[in-house]
Amino acid sequence: MDWVHGGGHMQASHQVTPEEADEAVTDIDAVWFDPDPHSKSGRSVRVIGYSHSRKKILTVILVHREDGGYWGANGWESNSSDRLRYERGE
Repeated sequence: MDWVHGGGHMQASHQVTPEEADEAVTDIDAVWFDPDPHSKSGRSVRVIGYSHSRKKILTVILVHREDGGYWGANGWESNSSDRLRYERGE
């Protein structure tokens, strides 16, 4: 994930580092919603995964890049609904 645009905002607003967000995205048990059902534009992806260094389930928002990669847009500690989705593997 490329956090050049969203990493600073995520750290300042939610105290989640790009490294913690990357751990959640690469979690083998992460749950992906593509597109994100909460996206207004329909262009973002919601990933709910576990960050081992933070010891928390995180919700991470990514945006598709034209080259097939992702821009990291935002991330935060998951709310109870997203934690339940992760725990159920939905």
